[in-house]
Amino acid sequence: MADSYFELLGSDDLGERFRAGDLVRGTWTPAIQHGGPVSALLVRGLERCESRDDTRLTRVLVDLLGPVPAEGDLWLRARRDRAGRQIELISAEMLALGPDGAPRPVARASGWRFQTQDTGDVAGASAPPLRPRREAVSRDMRTNWEPNYLHSVDWRWLTTPRGEQPGESWIRPEVGLVDGEAMTPLERLFAVADNANGIGTKLDIHRWTFLNSDLAVHVHRLPEGEWTGIRAETSYGPDGIGTTIGTLFDERGPVGAIQQSVLVRRRPPS
Repeated sequence: MADSYFELLGSDDLGERFRAGDLVRGTWTPAIQHGGPVSALLVRGLERCESRDDTRLTRVLVDLLGPVPAEGDLWLRARRDRAGRQIELISAEMLALGPDGAPRPVARASGWRFQTQDTGDVAGASAPPLRPRREAVSRDMRTNWEPNYLHSVDWRWLTTPRGEQPGESWIRPEVGLVDGEAMTPLERLFAVADNANGIGTKLDIHRWTFLNSDLAVHVHRLPEGEWTGIRAETSYGPDGIGTTIGTLFDERGPVGAIQQSVLVRRRPPS
């Protein structure tokens, strides 16, 4: 279990039942899960729902309905909301036990699934490429943390954190999503895409909290390899609300775009 975020325990009336390991724990508090593993598990549900070999996910919207608990059982269920020959809409839902002991939704995802065709003769993307991984610096982000999400990824920075320019990093998950399963390219992408908010932030984590409630990812090309590159920048309004906008890469070039809504709050004086 230490080599994966989740263990599949079986299925019941609520869906597939999972238990999370320590590596899902977030950095804001160890009691709740980081958005990366949650998003990746929802994508697993979307990809497996009435799957077809001639389609793939093109847009995934993840909504975090509240804190996803790191302790206790979780359930995942998915359904096809709109069937079609060329375009389908799939949804997935994660449930966890609430304060009253009853299961309740804690995260949801919807995904547009398109039929694929050969368009290699017009393939391309205009986003400037990310600098190669050999130029990135590995920072020890695990220091002073109990086992949590930061211990599950190899995170290498191309820029100085909280700099004036957009933040840039290469990230690779070092564990699997579900024990005993190989990660798909999109599961691997979503295991780290939620970090765009942290890569693009200009705020000091000791003075501010900046939690995203969602992530919307459009994928124009399936990623290849283990590494995901992220270029992101967060803009802040005057009323406690921010937005992260970024580009996702593999080592061949851009693969998609990401946006996140960010709740910005001052930390109370210690």
